[in-house]
This record gives sequence, structure tokens and C-alpha cells, in this order.
Amino acid sequence: MSAYVSAFELFSIGVGPSSSHTVGPLRAARDFARRAADRAAATGAGIVRVECALYGSLGATGIGHGTPDAVVAGLQGHEPETVDPALVRGAWSGWTDGADLLLDGRLAVAFARADIVLAPRTRLPGHPNAMTLVARDAAGAAVCEDTYYSIGGGFIRREGEEAAVSAASSPLPFSTAAQLLDVCDEYGLTIAEVARRNEEALRSEEEVAAGLDAIWDAMAACVDAGLHAEGVLPGMLKVKRRAGAIRAQLEEVAASGRELPGEWLGAFALAVNEENAAGGRVVTAPTNGAAGILPAVAMYWWRFLADSGIGAANAVTPYGELVGSALLGLHGEADPAPEAVVASAEALAEANRRRGIRRFLLTATALGSLFKANASISGAEGGCQAEVGSACAMAAGGLTAVMGGTNRQIENAAEIAMEHHLGLTCDPVGGLVQIPCIERNAIAASTAVTAARLALRGDGTHYVPLDAVVETMRQTGIDMSTKYKETSEGGLAVNVVEC
Repeated sequence: MSAYVSAFELFSIGVGPSSSHTVGPLRAARDFARRAADRAAATGAGIVRVECALYGSLGATGIGHGTPDAVVAGLQGHEPETVDPALVRGAWSGWTDGADLLLDGRLAVAFARADIVLAPRTRLPGHPNAMTLVARDAAGAAVCEDTYYSIGGGFIRREGEEAAVSAASSPLPFSTAAQLLDVCDEYGLTIAEVARRNEEALRSEEEVAAGLDAIWDAMAACVDAGLHAEGVLPGMLKVKRRAGAIRAQLEEVAASGRELPGEWLGAFALAVNEENAAGGRVVTAPTNGAAGILPAVAMYWWRFLADSGIGAANAVTPYGELVGSALLGLHGEADPAPEAVVASAEALAEANRRRGIRRFLLTATALGSLFKANASISGAEGGCQAEVGSACAMAAGGLTAVMGGTNRQIENAAEIAMEHHLGLTCDPVGGLVQIPCIERNAIAASTAVTAARLALRGDGTHYVPLDAVVETMRQTGIDMSTKYKETSEGGLAVNVVEC
């Protein structure tokens, strides 16, 4: 069984503020609504009421994460990839009790806000993020009843079933970082190429390229939206958006002939996580709470390095003697588009950047798959080390890849990034994905760049293997008190006054 998870599952387009507390529950409720409505149609049973119990972390911080709103949106038949984020915000909190809810968009059922119950002290054995949905007939009997686990990154698992992922379809399987490097050595491939070949077992080369471009476009749109927004974020904390003001300051500096790439990096991350906190359109990378890190690092490369002669390298050119971006398609990657015939230099540069971003995302996918399979990407299961730490490692590896790093330098960069997030707790103030989450993404983006630079200055050999760090993260998550795992019962969440 391969650890590999498709890029189109690991990087899913959804809504904020949380992949495990918003996107996952929305998907679970959507799946349940379809199953319940189908069963009612098949059996002739009448559904008059739908109930939902949110357990553990979903119950503890569900209000701050908009979980009940997501459940209502899912019951109505909406999908996280396509729903208007405005339809999710307030779907439960603004509901008129007794009004009809159109289950799966086709079956009218009376619904009240009290039909969703928070049970934070009840923890089901399957996962800290658990929810049970029941559809009842007029006599109160259950027509359909299911328990779901939101296992991180928007992935869900219905009790009695395995999580639906594409790992079994991988023609180049691997379960550890060591095995991934062995596969690369055996076939003479980069980490990105291994990921690409696994993707192309599921869809065509053109579909893979177009899908990766769509993921990047959504990430870039989120960065841009956050950089041009203002005001305060929802919730009792009244956190002021800062990305837009920082953008304006940096544009003034740029007008004087200076650029501050490191400060732009932080602004990019803040922009994404402010959009996420506002419940906007965001890409899980690999979660929503850590969604700003990978886009920020990728945008940093796209804007400041890709065309500078630093962002692309011949496979045998040492770091520090890097060549121009026209060589970006090397390292043996297949070129999905006929860029050789592109007439304009601007179009060629754009095409090269696109190829670089695809390599960045594919490399990050392979690394993220290891964290998901062998540890966790769920804050409720492993603390913030599982979310921000994983994202930082994925971004560090992706940046190293597009900077011309070898496979072992990529693995080294990911190890450095993850090692220095071990033990990081998840203690959101007020149960909101705002403090310390937003700033934490900016700091981790900087750490990812530092990790890539350190790895590129070496030859890929290092003392601590990535697999050892992944296992350490897993063990640390098990040992970590539940009050530090997305329950808002410890740390900053209890030491900071909320209002």
C-alpha cells in the first residue's frame, strides 16, 4: 500500500476557516444527506427530522470554526469546492427555527438550530473529530444513521469504511521517505516526477497539468484577495486585517526602487490566513489552518526568484552558480506544453513559472503524503506540529525542488523544517483560526525558506532522516495533552482574555 495521496485530494479547494472543522464536516453532511435521501426514496420512509452531534474537538471549537454552519450547508447538498462561501457563513447561526431544510436539495425537512448538539466531553475512539448524523421518521425511528470522522485536511472517513484516497492506484508506490528516495534512484526520477507518474495513473498528462494550474490559480487568487481586503475578522476577538496595509507599505517601498522579498513573504501568508479566517475561498495545503505557508513560499519564488536566474538550475549546477529560467524544465520532467514555440519572452517566462509551480506542488504532494500516512495532518490529533509543521516541510521541499535541489536536498529541507516544529501545540484563542494561527503561518513560511537555503548549501547528507522526524511527530502527538490539540482548553486559549 502506497502512502501517496493525489495532489487533487491533498490540495482541495474549499472554504475557511478550517479543513477539519469546516470542510470535513461539510463533506460528511453532504454525504449523509445523499445517503439519507436515497434511502428514503428507496424505502418510502418519510424523513421529518435530521439531528447531528459534534463530539470531541468538533464540539469544543465548533462554534469558532463554523462547524454547525458547515453541517447545515452540507445537509442542503452543497460541496466545499463549489459552494459560495457566503452561503456557508451563518447557515446555522442565522437559521430560522422550524424552517424547512431541503435535504440533499430535494427533500424538505423541518430543522432547528437545536438539532445540532455540541458534545465536547464525548470523544469517540475513531478520531478526536467525530460527528453522528441521524435522519428520523415521524415516529422518531432512525431512517439513516452514520458516524463520520474528519481526519484532517478535509478528508473524512465514515465509520466502517476506509478513507477514500487514491493511494492504491500508485504505479510507483512508497511508504517512507527512504523508499521514496530509493524509487527515485531506481528509475532516475525526481520526487516531482514520481508524483507526476502516480497522478497520470489516474488522469491524463494534460489533465494533471491543468489541475495543478487550477490549484495554483486558486492559491494565487486567495493571496490577492487577502492583500486587497481590509476591516476586521469575524468573531469576538475583532482581529484587524493587516495584509492589505502591509501591501500598501511595501508598494511604497518598491516605488522608491527597493524590494523587500522577505516582508512580502510574510504578507502573502497573512493574506491567505486572513481570507481563511473570514470564511473565504481557500486551498487546503494540507489544511486550512496552515493554508498560508505553501502559497506564500510559492508566490515568493514566483515573484522574486523564478526569473532572476536563482529560481531554476541545471541538475548539475551547484547552488550559487544557477542559470536562467529557460532551463526550468530540466531534471528530466516531461514538458506538457509546446513552450519551444512560444514567441514572446514574457509568455516563455510565464510558461516556465507554471512548470516550476507544478514541480513545487508535486514535490510538496509526495512529502505531504508521508506526513498524512505515517503521522497526522490533523491538529485535533497531533497539535499544530501536524498542520503548520507538515505545511512548512512541504513548502521547504517544494522550494528546494524549484531552486534546483537534488532529491536528497529536498528530503533534507523537509526534515529541517519539520524538526523545528516538533511539539507545537494547537491552542486557538476563542476557538477561532486567528490567534496565533495567522501569524504562525507567516513565521513558518520564513522557516521554510530558511530550511531550503540550508539544505541547498549542503550536499543532501544529514544526521537525522525525515522518517525519524515524522515518527517523532507521531509519537509527540500521542503524548500531547488533549488540551493542546484544537480544544482551546490550554495554552494561549486560556491565558489570553478573549474580549
